[in-house]
Amino acid sequence: MSFNTSSRQLPDTDETPDEARPREARTPDAPAEPETPETAARATTTGPAGAAGPSGTEAPGDSSTATESGARPGAAGPTESPEESPEVAETADADEPTDSPQVAETAAPDSPEPTAAAEPAESGGSVEAAGSAEPVAAAEPAVPGDEGAASLAPVKGRWRGWRARYPVAARALTWTTTGLAAVLVLFALLMPNSSAGFRPGEFVRIPVEAVFGAAVLIVLPRRPRVVVAAAGGLLLGVLTILNLLDIGFNEYLGRGFNLVLDWSLFADARAYLQDTLGKQATLGIVVALVLFVIVLLAVMSLAVVRLAGLMSRHTVTATRSTLVLGTVWIACAALGVQVTGVPVASDRTAKSVEDRTKRVQATLRDEAAFAKFAKKDAFGNTPPDQLLTDLRGKDMMITFIESYGRSAIEDPVMAPGVDATLTAENQKLVKAGFAAKSGWLTSATYGGSSWLGHSTFLSGLWISNQQRYRTVTAGDHLTLTKAFKKSGGWDTVGVMPGVQKAWPESKFYGLDKVYDSHKLEYKGPKFSWSTMPDQYALTAFERLVHGKKHDKPLMSEIILTSSHQPWAPIPKLVPQDQVGDGSVYNAIEKAGKNPAGIITDSTKSKQEYGKSIQYSVSSLINYLVEYGNKNTVLIFLGDHQPIARVSGNHASRDVPVSIVAKDPKVLDKIADWGWTDGLQPEHNAPVWKMSSFRDRFMTAYGSTPAP
Repeated sequence: MSFNTSSRQLPDTDETPDEARPREARTPDAPAEPETPETAARATTTGPAGAAGPSGTEAPGDSSTATESGARPGAAGPTESPEESPEVAETADADEPTDSPQVAETAAPDSPEPTAAAEPAESGGSVEAAGSAEPVAAAEPAVPGDEGAASLAPVKGRWRGWRARYPVAARALTWTTTGLAAVLVLFALLMPNSSAGFRPGEFVRIPVEAVFGAAVLIVLPRRPRVVVAAAGGLLLGVLTILNLLDIGFNEYLGRGFNLVLDWSLFADARAYLQDTLGKQATLGIVVALVLFVIVLLAVMSLAVVRLAGLMSRHTVTATRSTLVLGTVWIACAALGVQVTGVPVASDRTAKSVEDRTKRVQATLRDEAAFAKFAKKDAFGNTPPDQLLTDLRGKDMMITFIESYGRSAIEDPVMAPGVDATLTAENQKLVKAGFAAKSGWLTSATYGGSSWLGHSTFLSGLWISNQQRYRTVTAGDHLTLTKAFKKSGGWDTVGVMPGVQKAWPESKFYGLDKVYDSHKLEYKGPKFSWSTMPDQYALTAFERLVHGKKHDKPLMSEIILTSSHQPWAPIPKLVPQDQVGDGSVYNAIEKAGKNPAGIITDSTKSKQEYGKSIQYSVSSLINYLVEYGNKNTVLIFLGDHQPIARVSGNHASRDVPVSIVAKDPKVLDKIADWGWTDGLQPEHNAPVWKMSSFRDRFMTAYGSTPAP
């Protein structure tokens, strides 16, 4: 912006007033610039007073004419047109803030005070900001043929130089990047924490967090603004990761991610992936996930910082937009305005933070409360001779079938095959002289964490998280298996093909001896996560334990794992005399399906899951018919439902439970339970919490309560 005007011409005289002279002429103490080839060339072009002329000199009496020419819009000369120069200045600074006050002012069109840096370069003299002590170099024109003036003075570096040379492409890239940053931030603010929540209506809402955040960033000075924006972006990135974890946990475990307790499950997830996909694929997945987290946090922070910079350069527009959006949000919230059934006014992120905070507080409170509750036991002080008196002399088998849930019996895809198997196996039992009764139990876990289901069933306590599990297994609460040991009437043994390392919980369960995956002497291949087929585990149990002579009846806890996800490859039943050391399964495993092609497909997962349940049930019933006798009592049940991709997003946590015996007196003891005859419980059969089974069972079979 020039302070020379054409409406007030100065007389043609050498005594030009000081305020009308160029600054160089008014500064007597300024040293003369040494002449160099560069300055000589500039003098030839512009002349000593900045007037245009072929000889670089100014004709006497033309001073006012030159001044007027420099101030008149559209004046001819070797400078850029007024319409072009602001475009170059805008392109140079439209992307990011700079420490140069001149450039920062040029890039802020909403600034209330005009600056000379935003004016077109003039050919008639040096351009000066109002009240500035120094000329504004950013407005110096680019003269054709002068390579040094091809870019603006403050614009340095290859990137800024590229933007100056290609302003259209630079502007397109700038706005594209800014648009992507805005989309990323809005997506993070509106992102649901479950896969079922991803609906188009969720992403056309107004997040109150964005309105509030914009208001804070607008009023902050530059440095605090950058710090707050970066911290806010980092927090938003963390919340996005937690939402993704919620989606994954809801998909597999039917619940959200617990910030306090669930970190230890990542090691189990890595082991599962390694067993399913192999070490190299697992390593690649782990590395990719770590990189994804780092990149997400960095990109989210940069996105918020970029948007904060944009608002600072366009303060007026940003302020007006924030006020409008805030007003609209308040109106929509007050009136309950909805689009496709989704409220327009969103406070999802704020509620998510509040919910997570409450869950953390509840978890910490629960830890202390459960520790006190676990010390109470209805049968904790019962004398040994008053425990399970009506089962003395019986060989007890308590068997868990992995992921055997209600969906296996009632889902239209899986039920036909599973129900047919249950019917056929029940007929085998009846033919062999056995009878069965079945009902439903509601598991404390879903989709995984089988040990929570096992401990809930055997302890009579609701063990729904890892902290409760650690608390109860570190104590001396009486489990059902320990009750058999405490009575003195049974030897206790565990058959745990899924245990591949030290398992100190065996003491808590009261097991005299544990046969893990290493002690079962299996020489065949693994079937994905499962270390060995169920048929082999039961055969090894007979060879190593049950088939041998023993002084006392056995109480055996057996975990069958062939129905563990990803349900590929699935073993097949082989003639009992061919089981051997398990080598017979090599060909079966090689001919099986690839787990990677099953676990990613819901329909295939359902189909293969159903087949795995059929295999496990058939293996167990075949063993009972082959090796059971009049004193054998079998209790078998599922530990939890399969993952949501198989059981459904709104499936119950119910699992079937059955008691099988030859002695009719055993089943007569539970006649009043209302259970269904046979291996398949009816849909309306009684449903109990899994934690209630221990006390009901011990009471039914002669145990005397003694808290």
